[in-house]
Amino acid sequence: MRGIASMIAVFALTSALSASLTYGQEPTPAQIHIGHVMDRFAGTPNSQGLLATALAEARIAVQHATLAAQDPNNLEAMKRHAGHVVHVIDPKAVESGPGLGFGLKRAADGVATHAGLAGKSQGATQNMKTHGPHASTSAANTARRADRILALAKTIQEYAESPAEGAALVAELKALADQLVAGFDANGDGRIGWQEGEGGLQVAEQHIGFMRQAAGSP
Repeated sequence: MRGIASMIAVFALTSALSASLTYGQEPTPAQIHIGHVMDRFAGTPNSQGLLATALAEARIAVQHATLAAQDPNNLEAMKRHAGHVVHVIDPKAVESGPGLGFGLKRAADGVATHAGLAGKSQGATQNMKTHGPHASTSAANTARRADRILALAKTIQEYAESPAEGAALVAELKALADQLVAGFDANGDGRIGWQEGEGGLQVAEQHIGFMRQAAGSP
């Protein structure tokens, strides 16, 4: 019995040492890139991850696109909320507004970049290599939508001369804003995939979650 007890004790100690070494390992480059997306990134509000920043900015953009569309007879309100949308997407274009001050376009581009790098970097598992391009493409879709929304919002601000003109542009603005998080079923197959023109931040988040599971904790 003492021999068995000794063997169990040695096994427990070995397991504890192994776990300690694993915990103390340096994160791989792939894990670091996922950490930038999910956990921390220098320059974001509270140094939070790029994905959380992009999602927060996107929801503010949707909110103000919705407010702009509330009264189709109020051109002044349309222009005001269009300005807020501009600030959310690119704070350099309009310095003050309701956004976080980081910028949706910048955050979405960051997600696309670091998700893509995570799938290509040292330490990437096969699942990370598979889902990295999926997450990156969905985030890049969001960045392109942000560009289109920015152009529309500026047009509303600068060129809409009547409520009817403003309302038509705002309707397009609102439709695009709704795709920032949810994405869009571009091919009409009844689902929103990660492909170009489809996935938004919600799909990016899903595939980054798959990558995080495969990567383990940094």
